[in-house]
Amino acid sequence: MGQKVAIVGSGIVGASIAYELSKISDLTVTVFDRLPAPVEADLSVCPTSTGAALGVLMGAISKKEKGHGLQMRLTSLEAYETLIPELEILTGSVIPFNRQGILMLEFEEDLTRWQRLVEIRRSQGLTLEIWERDRLSANFPHLRLDGVKAAIYSPCDRQVNPVVLTHALIKAAQQNGVTFRFDTAVTGAIDHELHTPQGKFATDWIVISAALGSTPLTTAMNQPVEIRPVLGQAMHLRLDKPLHTLQPVITGNDVHLVPLGGGDYWVGATVEFEENAVTLQPDRAQWNAVMNQAIAFCPSLADAKPIRSWYGLRPRPQGRPAPIVELLPGYDQVLLATGHYRNGVLLAPATAKMVRDTIVEAGSGSC
Repeated sequence: MGQKVAIVGSGIVGASIAYELSKISDLTVTVFDRLPAPVEADLSVCPTSTGAALGVLMGAISKKEKGHGLQMRLTSLEAYETLIPELEILTGSVIPFNRQGILMLEFEEDLTRWQRLVEIRRSQGLTLEIWERDRLSANFPHLRLDGVKAAIYSPCDRQVNPVVLTHALIKAAQQNGVTFRFDTAVTGAIDHELHTPQGKFATDWIVISAALGSTPLTTAMNQPVEIRPVLGQAMHLRLDKPLHTLQPVITGNDVHLVPLGGGDYWVGATVEFEENAVTLQPDRAQWNAVMNQAIAFCPSLADAKPIRSWYGLRPRPQGRPAPIVELLPGYDQVLLATGHYRNGVLLAPATAKMVRDTIVEAGSGSC
C-alpha cells in the first residue's frame, strides 16, 4: 500500500524534494506552504531565501577537500547537468543555467592550498586551474587587478536562476501528481497528523523544509531546532553591453558578479548577522562595502544602471554545521531537510536524494 508524504515548505529545497519523490509511483506527495503562491522574483524584500539567492553553485571551487559536505556539493553539481534539460523538456521552461564556470580572484601570495586542491580535484575527476596575472589580464581585460595575485578558474561549477528553477520543479512535480497547498501554514504535528488552520492532514512521512519556519514548527513538536536568520542584500545592474564575451561568474573577497546575459548582472551579497537580520533592516554601509569591492575589480560597474535591489534572509543553524538533513529526534518518520544557509540552491538535488533514499529504505525494511 502506498504511503503519504507531507512536505512543509516549497522553496528550492522543498520543491526539489517534491519533484524527486514524485518519481516514486507508490507515494502520494503533498506540499504545504504558508505563502499564497510560489516564490516570486522582482521583489525588494524577499519572503524566502530562494527568492533572494544568486544561484552560484560553488562545488569544485569549494576549499573542502573531502567529507560529506563536499560529497553533497559534487552530487548536486552532477545532478544539475541532467536535471536542468530534463525539467526544460518536461515543463517547456527555459531555465537560465550558466555553464561557463566560476573565476575566483585570489588576493593572497601563498597558493599552496590551491595547488594541493588542484591535484585533489584531478583525482576526483574535476578540473581546477590556477591562472597567473598575465593570463587573467589577457582573458579579462576589463578587470582591474590591484591587489590580485592570481585567480582560480573552475570550469565545472555553474550558476542557475533559483526562482525560474523552483517554478519548473513545482510544475514538473505537479505534472507527476504532487499537490501543492499554498496559503496553508503548518502549526504542528502529532501522531502522523499535520495541523493547519484549515484542518488536520493525515500522513505517513513529514519532511520539514521550511527554512526559518522550521524552528517554530519543531518547537511545537517539542524538539526545537534553532535556525537563525542572516540577511543578504543584492542588486541587479545593467550595462550598455556585456563586459566581455567570456561570461563566468566572477567572485572575489566573497563578492559575486553574476552575468545574466546581455549587459545585465547581479552583484551580491552581504552577510548580516543579529539585530539587522532579525529586524529586517539592511545595513547600507555593508551594501556599500560590497558594491565598492565589486567596482574595485570591475570599474565599469560604476556606470551601470540599477534595475532592482533586494534583500532576504538565509537560514543558518545555530551551533551546528549547515545543512540539517536527518530524522527529527524522537520521531521515526519526520525528516529535517532545512538550514542550508547560503547553499540551498547548490545542495537542493543532493538533499532531495537523501530524503528519497531515507523514505525508500525505510519502506523496504518494513516489507
